[in-house]
Amino acid sequence: MSDAFDDFIIVTEVDRGPAFAAAIFERKYRARVPDFRHHVVAFWKRADGSFVPVSYVHFTDWGDIMAIGGACTDGDLLRRMSDAERAEIDRVGGINRAVTRYSLDRFAPRCDAVFGNCGDERSWGILSGLGFERVRDPHLIARWSRPLDAERQRELIEKAAAFAPF
Repeated sequence: MSDAFDDFIIVTEVDRGPAFAAAIFERKYRARVPDFRHHVVAFWKRADGSFVPVSYVHFTDWGDIMAIGGACTDGDLLRRMSDAERAEIDRVGGINRAVTRYSLDRFAPRCDAVFGNCGDERSWGILSGLGFERVRDPHLIARWSRPLDAERQRELIEKAAAFAPF
């Protein structure tokens, strides 16, 4: 992202996502965080040197496609950050964008496409800016990891739609 951002936000994949993200996820979705294989967490390094989870997203691997889901951020923690930290987060496009971008850089090369479900306009603004497009109503979206012909895209859309919502 940037040196200033990286000084106080660490984005990384963690093995035990529910242990780190349960509170954030459960507050947003009113459900338990799923125990999928891939969990990405942004940790805020506070002034006292401790790290606390501030944002989360998970990925599910279905071979030639992956699904992104569960994106959430702890707004209370964001409000506790310094003005300079919040300004830097805004400068890079937001913490959710940073977590999603890190995740796409990490996971998209492993598959033909990444799919998601998005009905929230604020989230759509982030995802469309990272290459997602709407592929089926009401909320199925895709980001193609490589050039694919129309027939292959349709096959993958059908596969993702069979799992939706996720």
